[in-house]
Amino acid sequence: MSAKSSQPLHVAVGVILDHQQQILIALRPHDTHQGGFWEFPGGKVEAGEVVQQALNRELFEELGLTVRVCSPLIEIRHQYSDKAVFLDVWWVEQFSGEPSGKEGQPIKWVSADDLSNYPFPEANQEIIVAVQNALC
Repeated sequence: MSAKSSQPLHVAVGVILDHQQQILIALRPHDTHQGGFWEFPGGKVEAGEVVQQALNRELFEELGLTVRVCSPLIEIRHQYSDKAVFLDVWWVEQFSGEPSGKEGQPIKWVSADDLSNYPFPEANQEIIVAVQNALC
């Protein structure tokens, strides 16, 4: 079965905001799909999980954060040459814990205006537009 005819990979994505309206981004490892690009943290929704559970699990595993308040931002379907993705993107407006790259990934807080200065995967461009429209 080709990638274009298979089910898209369902991914929970968090746009994490701090008290200064800065957004947390992480650098994808070079040896992964879309490696070397910056991303909004998150990961695959596992079978039997609702997206909020997956978001909380992934952000805890990757960053040591526990989601307290989140709300839907945007849903994006994108076809890469090798796979299809369904990005289920959520604002993370309140969280507990101090974020750190638990998997060795560099992370940083940036303003919505500065998101355009970082290379992101093609599927993330709509997220950047949605964030900038909401915050700028």
